[in-house]
Amino acid sequence: MAADSDPESEVFEITDFTTASEWERFISKVEEVLNDWKLIGKYSRKPPEKGEYTSGTWEEKLEEVSFADFKFSVTHHYLVQESCEKEEREESGEDALPESMQDLLCTNNDFPPRAHCLVRWYGLREFVVIAPAANDAVISESKCNLLLSSVSIALGNTGCQVPLFVQIHQKWRRLYIGECQGPGVRTDFEMVHLRKVPNQYTHLSGQLDIFKSKIGCPLTPLPPVNIAIRFTYVLQDWLQYFWPQQPPDIDALIGGEVGGLEFGKLPFGACEDPISELHLATTWPCLTEGIIVDNDVYSDLDPIQAPQWSVRVRKAENPQCLLGDFLTEFFKLCRRKESTDELLGRSAFEENGKETTDISHALSKLTEPAPVPIHKLSVTSMVHSAKKKIQKHRGAEESPLNNEVLNAILLFLFPDATDKSADESEARCFPSVVNTSPSDSEEYNLFSQFKSAPSDSLTYKLALCLCMVNFYHGGVKGVAHLWQEFVLEMRYRWENNYLIPGLINGSPDLKCCLLHQKLQMLNCCIERKKTRDEGKRGNTSDSAVKSSEMRSSRNVGNVVGHPSTDNQKEKGEAGKSWDSWSDSEEEFFECLSETEEFKGNGQESLKKSTTKEGNKEPPNLKPEGRLHQSGKLTLLHSGEPLYIPVTQEPSPMTEDLLEEQSEVLAKLGTSAEGAHLRARMQSACLLSDMESFKAANPGCSLEDFVRWYSPRDYVEEEIVDEKGNVVIKGELSARMKIPSNMWVEAWETARPVPARKQKRLFDDTREAEKVLHYLAVQKPADLTRHLLPCVIHAAVLKVKEEEMIEDILSVKKTIKQIISHSSKVLRYPNSDDKKLEEVINQIMNVEATIARGRSLKAKFAVDKCEQVEERQELERFVSCLLEQPEVSVIGAGRGPAGSIIHKLFLNAQRAATMSSLDDGSYEDRKQNSGAISDFPPPAGREIILRTTVPRPAPYSKALPQRMYSVLTKEDFRLAGAFSADTSFF
Repeated sequence: MAADSDPESEVFEITDFTTASEWERFISKVEEVLNDWKLIGKYSRKPPEKGEYTSGTWEEKLEEVSFADFKFSVTHHYLVQESCEKEEREESGEDALPESMQDLLCTNNDFPPRAHCLVRWYGLREFVVIAPAANDAVISESKCNLLLSSVSIALGNTGCQVPLFVQIHQKWRRLYIGECQGPGVRTDFEMVHLRKVPNQYTHLSGQLDIFKSKIGCPLTPLPPVNIAIRFTYVLQDWLQYFWPQQPPDIDALIGGEVGGLEFGKLPFGACEDPISELHLATTWPCLTEGIIVDNDVYSDLDPIQAPQWSVRVRKAENPQCLLGDFLTEFFKLCRRKESTDELLGRSAFEENGKETTDISHALSKLTEPAPVPIHKLSVTSMVHSAKKKIQKHRGAEESPLNNEVLNAILLFLFPDATDKSADESEARCFPSVVNTSPSDSEEYNLFSQFKSAPSDSLTYKLALCLCMVNFYHGGVKGVAHLWQEFVLEMRYRWENNYLIPGLINGSPDLKCCLLHQKLQMLNCCIERKKTRDEGKRGNTSDSAVKSSEMRSSRNVGNVVGHPSTDNQKEKGEAGKSWDSWSDSEEEFFECLSETEEFKGNGQESLKKSTTKEGNKEPPNLKPEGRLHQSGKLTLLHSGEPLYIPVTQEPSPMTEDLLEEQSEVLAKLGTSAEGAHLRARMQSACLLSDMESFKAANPGCSLEDFVRWYSPRDYVEEEIVDEKGNVVIKGELSARMKIPSNMWVEAWETARPVPARKQKRLFDDTREAEKVLHYLAVQKPADLTRHLLPCVIHAAVLKVKEEEMIEDILSVKKTIKQIISHSSKVLRYPNSDDKKLEEVINQIMNVEATIARGRSLKAKFAVDKCEQVEERQELERFVSCLLEQPEVSVIGAGRGPAGSIIHKLFLNAQRAATMSSLDDGSYEDRKQNSGAISDFPPPAGREIILRTTVPRPAPYSKALPQRMYSVLTKEDFRLAGAFSADTSFF
């Protein structure tokens, strides 16, 4: 009693069993994920159609859950069936089996070629997988059982009927255990994975024994087992076929070819067979136990007799393709840092050991008095002397390009150049150049999208030649050598007034790359200089006619910040002789900078314009620079006919000059003085035209000029005078009457000076030297950046040309994507290297696909087939092999494609047998001299066993049972789904 009354004996330890453990929290999190994904409850969809697992769309959802500090990823995989809406089924229905149990018996999608491994093993269209989030693995048996019990509890608590799997052991083993629960039913998903298969289970009979023992069906006899078998045979030897693509001979130089390739064309094709293996799958889809025999002694499974054949090809990894190699090697030049002088040694323009790379030195040289006439001292003579010094310094044998290759390339680039004699110092004869004009063809639109150059232009040809030289002749040094020769050729043509071939006449095309614009600018300079020299000799000048006709159709409103206007269009006469055209210092001098030019021109004009009265010029001046009369127009004050003047052509501009001019104008600021100076700089051409107009029409007014130059700014209306006569009265538009109008100010400043006596708007000498200097300082990396759009343009055209021959649908779609992608990437001067690599990789993939198509056509002898129907069938089969993961063979082994495949395997077997006989001993030869099998042993054996039996008792509900097995050389796997009735269990 004393012990009972002890106070210490009344103290009890209290345990709070309401606190949730880590295991319970994990189960709760899994249940929350299933609720969020709305996988609770029962629903059913129609059975999947045949082949839907392959052609349909699979999607997945991902969430992360934690078990203590161990993270798991929960992934929901499901097939999208848009046409099937979820329909609730009654709980009391006797046939209310979960959807996954119905999928176990469906035979429409056995052995899908592209699907999750659980889809192939169990035929499920929806399931959830719980796997370790990182590279961890659940290896211990206790942890595996803990996860499986967690899954079972979560399914029971939520009523989810979607199968739930847990990945265990290392991930490369792909081991899964799982469970699916329904009303009174449950399916356990089990798996066995072995490295070596026991001999008794290598055939159908042994696996039937495993299946039946696992079911443990109490019924006698057992229900029949539905069997689906698939054997896979691999063909690796293509000895009877030689790969038709041969690599070019880099030593060949025949006619217009270098490296076995014609100039101006890119190579195409794979140097090795892009198809490494052919996998033939022979399938027996619906067999019943007892109909077929397959054991360790005998087998009825002859691949020739299989009712279904399907084929897939294995592609060679990164096959060597010529076009892809060309593009890749050329793109690598973008990362080089060396200059041309660093690669080739001292510059060809060095003089007495000192470089004269500064353009100011070059301009000063041109203005120095020469002791001999300028036409006898050409740059070519200096170039040849410099080249001799270079060759003497480093030796001719060290030149990256030999003379034979270099001359062939230069003749390809400049077909108008021919040597008149063996002496290099003699001048060359240049025939007349026929310049092409752009067309509205698809190719023209393509080069404008890529910002490259027309395919018949000099820039385009230069890009292809540099690409070829880089790959076959000297790499970056060969590129630098060819570029140096190209720059020397440009200077020679400028010095001797020879037009550059392969360039469209006119101003630089801003839709082309900058290098093409620079060459066009140089051509404009040569043309202006040539025209001016011919004018001195009294020849007819077409440029003056063109210039004046352009004035009659020009939109000039934007020159001074006004909106553009519709202009009167008038045609000029055939031409006009400029007898008094002069290029002397007094009348035609070098241009100043833009700011100095317009300041000086305006101030000088203001000083010299001494007679101005009502915007009229003295009528006693002699008219000069008339082109032709402008229709029936007359001067408003004197009534004399109005003449269209001879005007200067506008100055051509490249995009970098336009950008530079925009920056100069922006730096003037927003002040009144800056805006006034900006307007003067923009109205240089307008001032020149006004002076020409005043010289051609003495006594004219601003209204007369506006009537010709911008008719919409002269408003005419009919009025009735006092006598009742209709009179046409005109006046300037409202914008012309704005105070401090630039048109009025320019008109008051303008003097009556004909175009031949005006300061040149376009200084061709200065601009040509700037272009030549720009070309001379280009590094190979800069040159590659300029010409890469042309090379990609040529590659796309080449791919399109080859695709038209092969007619592959997937390639057509990819080419459209390449064009769209390239158009966005190449529009910017400094494109991102990663985006350029993506474009090149897309082109390489297309080339590899076309090469695979050609390889398959050669192997299946498509071009040799004489029957039209059979040839069409083979073409369709080859096309499907390129676009689909697996293609069914019509007629199996007895169809056109099946016969060829059978022959391929038979020839490969004969070659392998003969090789083994040659290498073996006498006994081996005697033993192997018997019949040769048409097919090798199957590389993979797959078997699906299905049945419906009551488990675990005879009175239980009959439920689906399924077991999948796959046997390869180094792998054996059994994946079973065994269902049981839990109502009375």
